[in-house]
Amino acid sequence: MVDLRDRCPWDAEQTHRSLLNHLLEETAEVVDAVETGTDDDLREELGDLLLQVYFHARIAEQEGRFGLDDVARGISDKLIRRHPHVFADEDVPDDMWQSWEERKRAEKGRSSALDGIAESLNVLPRIQKVVSRARSHQVDLDLPDEPIDEATLGDELVALIARAQSGGIDADAAARAALRRLEATVRVVEGTDGHPAD
Repeated sequence: MVDLRDRCPWDAEQTHRSLLNHLLEETAEVVDAVETGTDDDLREELGDLLLQVYFHARIAEQEGRFGLDDVARGISDKLIRRHPHVFADEDVPDDMWQSWEERKRAEKGRSSALDGIAESLNVLPRIQKVVSRARSHQVDLDLPDEPIDEATLGDELVALIARAQSGGIDADAAARAALRRLEATVRVVEGTDGHPAD
């Protein structure tokens, strides 16, 4: 990567922002390889994704901000902090996800279940993250909790989107609007909307 940034005109002119589409594409290709590819596909796509990490770290290093060693040290330190049952003498928590979320919330000083959820996530993964965070932060929402299997969920999503299309409704826009309503409700229940919670 050092040589590419120094000697390849295309690589030399790239920025964090100009590489975003490549990062998203490579991430999507890893998903494809996991879901429908071979081991060779997955190995190749993980390498392409790793290249993006090296690329971004090298750009930051050239700008005097941080380097690849800092990135690796940061994730190593984070994993150690968040796994005291592995790296310290604490007992294994009964609820691993809850424990992870509590440690993350304390580290980052977050006051809302919504803090730190990427705004750029597509609507379905964002809804999933908001629901998961609301539950792990014990936000009192009236959400259904009857389990559903993966095939049924997929079929019902397709059927709902087909019905929306028949009615001239943009399913993605409708889901974004519902997500905004859900996030507003979370903030009201938490009291993080600027008004005291009931």
